[in-house]
Amino acid sequence: MKILIVGAGFSGAVIGRELAESGYSIDIIDSREHIGGNCYTERDDDTNVMVHKYGPHIFHTDNEEVWNYVNAHTEFKPYVNRVKSTSKGAVYSLPINLHTINQFFNKTMSPAEAEKFILEEQADTSIVEPVTFEDQAMRFVGKDLYQAFFEGYTKKQWGCDPSELPASILKRLPVRFNYNDNYFFHKYQGMPVEGYTPIIESILNHEKINVKLGVEFSQDTVFGYDHIFFSGPLDGYFSYQLGRLGYRTLDFERIDYEGDYQGCAVMNYGDLDVPYTRIAEHKHFTPWESHEKSVCFKEFSRSCAENDIPYYPIRLVEEKEMLARYIDLAHSTKGVTFVGRLGTYRYLDMDVTIAEALKTAKQFLQDVSGGVSPKPFYVEVL
Repeated sequence: MKILIVGAGFSGAVIGRELAESGYSIDIIDSREHIGGNCYTERDDDTNVMVHKYGPHIFHTDNEEVWNYVNAHTEFKPYVNRVKSTSKGAVYSLPINLHTINQFFNKTMSPAEAEKFILEEQADTSIVEPVTFEDQAMRFVGKDLYQAFFEGYTKKQWGCDPSELPASILKRLPVRFNYNDNYFFHKYQGMPVEGYTPIIESILNHEKINVKLGVEFSQDTVFGYDHIFFSGPLDGYFSYQLGRLGYRTLDFERIDYEGDYQGCAVMNYGDLDVPYTRIAEHKHFTPWESHEKSVCFKEFSRSCAENDIPYYPIRLVEEKEMLARYIDLAHSTKGVTFVGRLGTYRYLDMDVTIAEALKTAKQFLQDVSGGVSPKPFYVEVL
């Protein structure tokens, strides 16, 4: 069989490599002039800092198979993501931890005292089953911490009121009653020494994989292939015939600086009167390197227009209804499997993307060898 894969990010690269090793001929196309998708990294010409071109990516996972997979393609070094947040003229640690709580309320509470304080004096325990983002925050940390760290940031990030967003978004952010300021809690956490691009290059380095960059997908490109794996926008595959699914996109404003600009990799800005959501200082993502100069990027979030790069699926009620119709359309379409963040219209971390790509390739091979028609989705989308 001859396979076409649309998209040279992690989804396309991993599936392509797995199928190539099983003897398939693989063509991979990407509309951009580089591989790696939004995980693309490159050395900055002026500072030699490793820059995450489409925003910071920190690798974190509990999946040992995925951790071993990426480490087989490049060298990783330990990295702990310690995020700070500016709120009303003060700087705090995120996620909310014992230091954040004591500093914010000007107290010196123990873990047990802080937990009791939040539960009995801050949290809105009348909210039994949080439905919205706002419900979730009010239920677990209360009004003061919610307004300082979540309300303004969320309005800027998502372009809507937190009461319109599902509670599931905030479940990604823990509250800790100790001084652990590690943003993540996964067993494996690290950064690739030379960035993410070499990982994709290594995965794609196979004699049966042919990569073509700067190639836009169209229905004319599908002829001559036995099957397609599509990691572009699900609605785009069908020429947006049911409408456009909603995304947020990001704009970046560069800051060049002599020395250390902010003293940390990521500084969030929770106040609404600050138009950007955060500033990332990229040299802090490689603490084993030394750089006199620095390059930072302010991030501005807005609605994704027709020619913008989509970053975050919104998944509000309107989008979910449209998504369901596109999924029905996909199930009636033969010869294509939709994969990745855009193809399944979900926010996915890198480790989940890789795990799903490995699963998709494995099940595709099993289906084909068993004479079963390949499926449009090998993961749960809704």
